[in-house]
Amino acid sequence: MAHIGPLLRAEATDEAGAGPVYALQTSALHQNPIGLVHGGVLTSLLDQAIAIVAWTAADRRPTVTVQMDTRFLAAARAGDFLEVRPRIRHATRSLLFVDADLTVGATTVATASAIMKITATAGATT
Repeated sequence: MAHIGPLLRAEATDEAGAGPVYALQTSALHQNPIGLVHGGVLTSLLDQAIAIVAWTAADRRPTVTVQMDTRFLAAARAGDFLEVRPRIRHATRSLLFVDADLTVGATTVATASAIMKITATAGATT
């Protein structure tokens, strides 16, 4: 986890609308033995960006990942600049449904859908 960062953040407006973009500049530290960015790095980056958006949507209450489905669509190589665009698809009182796309330039490398549970704050009772 020490190598999944620094996580860069920007607000972006594109054809899909405004929203946060989280990014990671990869290096040889992120590659697997065949020279591609390890799938665990991609999944961790998606989970991190989804968690930040969920935390924000939950008024900064803690959230945990209940389920995350990831689809790998292309390869990323060491040195690629990865960008994640997460968005809230649906929200209830206790659950957030979040989608995210991970891209390198115009190429979608992976997508993810997650269910995030809003947890009780410290000292609260259920």
